[in-house]
Amino acid sequence: MTNHDEAAAVRPLTLAWVSRHLEVGERIVKTEALHGGITAEIRRLTIGTRDGSTRDLVLRTFVNVEHAEDGLNREADALTLLTGTGMPAPELVAVDPTAAHCEYPSLLRTHLAGRTVLDDEGLETRVSLLARQLVAIHALRPAVRPRGYVTLTTADTVVTPKGADAAAWATAIDVIRKPAPPYEGRFLHRDFQPGNVLFDVGPSRPADARITGVIDWAATSWGPADLDVAHCSTNLALLHGPAWGLRFPEAYEEAGGVLAAAANERLYWQVRDGLACSEEVQQVAKAWREAGRPELTTRTVEERLNAYVTALMDPLG
Repeated sequence: MTNHDEAAAVRPLTLAWVSRHLEVGERIVKTEALHGGITAEIRRLTIGTRDGSTRDLVLRTFVNVEHAEDGLNREADALTLLTGTGMPAPELVAVDPTAAHCEYPSLLRTHLAGRTVLDDEGLETRVSLLARQLVAIHALRPAVRPRGYVTLTTADTVVTPKGADAAAWATAIDVIRKPAPPYEGRFLHRDFQPGNVLFDVGPSRPADARITGVIDWAATSWGPADLDVAHCSTNLALLHGPAWGLRFPEAYEEAGGVLAAAANERLYWQVRDGLACSEEVQQVAKAWREAGRPELTTRTVEERLNAYVTALMDPLG
């Protein structure tokens, strides 16, 4: 077995666990670290088959991550539920949520074709595709609903960026002091954003992009469609500029999605997700730099977050 780089090395107990879930005569011939994740170590494992060909699997390992067991159980349940739905999601191979066999909690799944695309070229096309894909996710009606959504950010945990518009942020924080508005429940991905969507896109034809997969279902929940839309909006604002964050709800509705009817209810979810990002700007910026956006320094992402939150609050004067 060869490692693409040192970070790709699979720990001994985990390696033995993975091997037990391969077909007879198969073996791991190469491992490669995949970048862009925040909570998990992600590795692509190339498997040599009996007939001399290869196939790929993906190993997700949670090292010293709080609530890893819950997240892995939730992802395993989601992948099982999504089987046969036509959703371009991976298939579950095995899961060890309590590290009973591996050094750390781990999940093994099939590998999907495609790649994440985080650059600006072809963005208009990808935003429309993202919107249509999210509408399809929200249309799922599982026989067993996932657990209700969770939001951990409170008015007291928001981290106001240095140099931010203090008045706008104070008004935004006041928005999330209020109770959540009523909503009609939907199946939520809960971390739907460009970093968790795979595309097939040629280097010379970005307008011909198509989605090949949606990954990282560890936070799957039941809740308001607005919350998923708000999360993707925040990520688009930080990756590509505030205007794209403001554009995404429109794209979602153009794709047939339904958001809260009242403007103040929509604003609640948009602001809640934007403020939630304030607590993890450094981790988000680091992940994006590792994924090929070196210009996205922590300061740059902070400035975009401030501009986005300020733009959201502009209608309130």
